[in-house]
Amino acid sequence: MRPFKQVDVFTATPYRGNPVAVVFGADDLTTEEMQRFAHWTNLSETTFVLSPSDPTADYGVRIFTPGVELPFAGHPTIGTCHAWLEAGGVPKTASIVKQECGVGLVTLRQNEGRLAFAAPPLIRGGDVEDADLEVVCAVLGINQGEVVAAQWADNGPGWIAVLLADADAVLALEPDYGAVAAYDIGVAGPLKFGAVGPRSDDCAIEVRAFFRAGGQGTEDPVTGSLNAALAQWLLPAGVLESPYIASQGTVLGRQGRVHVEEADGEIWIGGDAVTCVDGSVAI
Repeated sequence: MRPFKQVDVFTATPYRGNPVAVVFGADDLTTEEMQRFAHWTNLSETTFVLSPSDPTADYGVRIFTPGVELPFAGHPTIGTCHAWLEAGGVPKTASIVKQECGVGLVTLRQNEGRLAFAAPPLIRGGDVEDADLEVVCAVLGINQGEVVAAQWADNGPGWIAVLLADADAVLALEPDYGAVAAYDIGVAGPLKFGAVGPRSDDCAIEVRAFFRAGGQGTEDPVTGSLNAALAQWLLPAGVLESPYIASQGTVLGRQGRVHVEEADGEIWIGGDAVTCVDGSVAI
């Protein structure tokens, strides 16, 4: 039996965020065993905590969806760090945790009980080709004239990010889930394009994420990697200003809140986390 936790991320209220399964003591597991267990949990991600190969890292982690391994993902990063600290992990540097994963070292910091990670560099950015955008719009069920802007926003999962005019347009989307398998798509909309300032609920932007899982599309409740990539695009573009809070998961009945702050030359993606399951698993 191995220690196991299931953590709800980007929420302080259980069952309103995005869950991640965390398995400890996974050094002896094969890739096939990890993938099989991740497929069984059927969560958007399952992580496996390992001994790090980099001596400066506090722990290593491998991140799996039900179908593939990811080099990086946001809510599993915060959820795994929360679980590691709760299980008695002590970072080498006070208030700073170094996580080793597929993209290398990811720095997390603790601030007033909330964890935040430094947004990793984009693997791919820049404009989206017209042919790709045409497919994305077909998936989202909108025409290209409704798109304010679009960018590649790939920091591991492979997002194409689409900016719509406002949050209402994001919430109104009814995507073709059978077609989402072509791309991983992130969509964002502020209260009013070009208007800096919070919404009435203190959230500046509404986000939705559609990605490939099991051969077809699904919607992710709250997505750290996408919010990190969006911040790297929308803050320099002047659409938003730091700090801000992103809302995600509304359509799914969740209340995900992603806290974004630009400080010390880094963009930090933060959120609350709460353990909902604590026990052991046989793998």
